[in-house]
Amino acid sequence: MGIRGRESSASLSVISSGGIETTVRPKPPSRLNSEQAAEWLIVVNGLSADWFRSEYLSQLEAYCRHAVASRKVAQLLADVESAATIDIEKYDRLLKMHERETRALSSLATRLRITPQSTYDPKRKKSLQAKKPWGEED
Repeated sequence: MGIRGRESSASLSVISSGGIETTVRPKPPSRLNSEQAAEWLIVVNGLSADWFRSEYLSQLEAYCRHAVASRKVAQLLADVESAATIDIEKYDRLLKMHERETRALSSLATRLRITPQSTYDPKRKKSLQAKKPWGEED
């Protein structure tokens, strides 16, 4: 007897290979530059392969863009702070930009459930990070 109803999106994302089921990690979209794509891979590879459903990938893309933008603004802030004289207007503008990027990152990380509190399993007293194929099982 077969399974009733339509197949779920989760089951469609699983590739069967000789009885062993594996989930394919989402690849960075071509719209991201190399720095943003590297951020994507860090986030995706840091969690289990089935963590990101396809409907959340646009939020992950935005998260990666904001993460890179935040680092760039932080570098500009460091340059202004290390200058002999500080242009207060420029410094204030950069601080506002950095705050905006930080808020966006925080909001997206919460929605994507990639914050430390979201990836912590109190029962196991461990993070729900991706298991390495060469690592030991619990």
